[in-house]
Amino acid sequence: MADAEVGDDEYGEDPTVNRLQSLAAGLLGTEAALYVPSGTMANQLAIRVLSRPGTEVLCPARSHVHQYELAASPQNSGVQLHPLWDVPDGITAAIEGSRDEFPPVSMLVLENTYMAMSGAPTGVDETQALVQRARAGHLDVHVDGARIWNAAVATGVSPADLCAGADTMMFCLSKGLGAPVGSLLCGSRDHIERARVMRHRLGGGMRQAGVLAAAGIVAVETMVDRLTDDHVRARRFADALATRFPDAIDPDHVETNIVCATKAALPDGFVEQLEARGIRAGLIDAQTVRFVTHKDVDDDGLERAIAALDELARAA
Repeated sequence: MADAEVGDDEYGEDPTVNRLQSLAAGLLGTEAALYVPSGTMANQLAIRVLSRPGTEVLCPARSHVHQYELAASPQNSGVQLHPLWDVPDGITAAIEGSRDEFPPVSMLVLENTYMAMSGAPTGVDETQALVQRARAGHLDVHVDGARIWNAAVATGVSPADLCAGADTMMFCLSKGLGAPVGSLLCGSRDHIERARVMRHRLGGGMRQAGVLAAAGIVAVETMVDRLTDDHVRARRFADALATRFPDAIDPDHVETNIVCATKAALPDGFVEQLEARGIRAGLIDAQTVRFVTHKDVDDDGLERAIAALDELARAA
């Protein structure tokens, strides 16, 4: 980062940012990519570019764009989010309803991995089936691939294939890949040029951003293969959690680096009691406790976390 060659990215003149964007576009099989400060901004730019004001945007019910972006889409893009509990049938029902008296629908947002379901990866066949349903209704498609590299490692399929057919996709550099900041929005040259304008309007334009983009290059080029370690540790933790609190989780659902457990099946004050023992977890909603493995959780850290579970199980 200290040695990064920099320029003014607002004018497209930062060579390190440009290299990162070209790298991302090549890996995702798109014409272009745009470096932005956060995954939320990338998602919001995609919705701004692909949707139309006064329409609905379909998305899974527990998706990031619906639950964790502070209702940004209605404010930024003038759209109404339509959460789907049954995504395939929900897409068809929403499209058919729009031909009657329901609101018109302009786009679909998918999420891979699906964070709220213990980071469940979505395979090629399922993604393609959803994209085809959306296309049948003339909907554009965006893939929130914040952890698409985790999905790729878990399924053995490239990110490009996992997102094939979508108009835009984004991935985060600051999740499992371990960079300090930043995400990439990938898509056609036209979509990315429009997103660049919107990025400026939303205050996301950066000047000598190469110092940050340099870390993103390291993340993409050197941090993907080690994601397997995170997946293995997450499954070990899920097994340990299920052994001590059987109703909290089915470990067979844990395929990547996220473990989501049912709060009601855990002791009162579970998160606080873990933190008192030096183990940090968090709530993603009133019913769900989330644990995430990453490059800073090694085997010793995992064993400390499991030892803390033992203490809480004995006290329960």
